Amino acid sequence: MDNLKPPEAVAAVLEAGAAKAALPVKDLMIRGLLSGALLGVSTTLAITASMQTGVALVGALVFPVGFAMIILLGLDLLTGSFAVVTVAGADGRAAWGRVSANFAWVFLANLLGSVAYGGLFYLASSWFGTDATSPIGARIAALAEAKTAGYAAHGAAGMATVFVKAILCNWMVCLGAVLPFTARSTVGKIAACWLPVFTFFAQGFEHSVVNMFVIPTGILFGAKVTIKSWWAWNQIPVTLGNLVGGALFTGLFLYWTYAAKPAGVRPADASLGTTEPAVS
Repeated sequence: MDNLKPPEAVAAVLEAGAAKAALPVKDLMIRGLLSGALLGVSTTLAITASMQTGVALVGALVFPVGFAMIILLGLDLLTGSFAVVTVAGADGRAAWGRVSANFAWVFLANLLGSVAYGGLFYLASSWFGTDATSPIGARIAALAEAKTAGYAAHGAAGMATVFVKAILCNWMVCLGAVLPFTARSTVGKIAACWLPVFTFFAQGFEHSVVNMFVIPTGILFGAKVTIKSWWAWNQIPVTLGNLVGGALFTGLFLYWTYAAKPAGVRPADASLGTTEPAVS
C-alpha cells in the first residue's frame, strides 16, 4: 500500500518534529531561507497565472508548486513547524525551549528568504529599479495595500478578521505539511500537500510567510504601506493566527486523537478500538 494509516502518519510527524527541534541554527537558517524564497516564487507564479488567464482559481491551482518543493526537500517553513514541532513538544520529545527557538529562527530565516526573493523579483521586473510600472508590480502593490490598509479601515473588526483568516489559513497549510506523511511515494506526497494548500490560497486566507514576500515587495513597487502598518495590521496578527490554526486545529487535535493515549494502552490497539493493556 502507498499510504500510511493516520496513527502511523502521526507517529512519523512526531519523529520529524523532534528532529526539526534538534536542528542546529545553521541548518534552520539555510532551510528557512530557502523556504521563504520558494514560497515567494510560488506567489509570483500564482499572480502571473491569474493575470494571464483572468481566473484567480488558476493561480490557486499552481501556487502549491513551491510548497511541494519545500515538503520534498525537507525544508523549514514556520507555518508547518507550528504543527509538526508543537506536537513533538506536547509529546515530550522536544523541550519547549527548543520548540520556541525553532519558531524564532525559522521565522527570521523565512523573513530573510522572502525579502531577498522579493528584492530580486523587483529588480527583474523593473529593469533593475529604473521602471517600476510593470503590471505584476502593480498587482503586488495593490495586494500589499489590501492586506494592511484594507484591514485598518475596519478597525477592530479588521483586526479580528485578519486573525481569523490566519487561523483558517494555517489549519489548511498544516494539513499540507502533515498529509504527506500518509504517503510513501513522491507523487503521493505531492498530491497530499497540494489539496489543502490549494484550498487555503483559493479562499484568500492570510499566510504569514506569503505576506513576508507580498508586503515588502509591494512597498518596493510603490504600495502606500509603512513598515509599522505592515507589522501592526498584518504580520503580527497573521503570525499569531497561523500559530493557533496550525498548532491547535491541525497538530494537537490529530495528536490527541491518534497519539496521546492513556497509560497502559498501546496506540496501535487504541486505533483499532481495543483497550488491551500493553505488555510491560
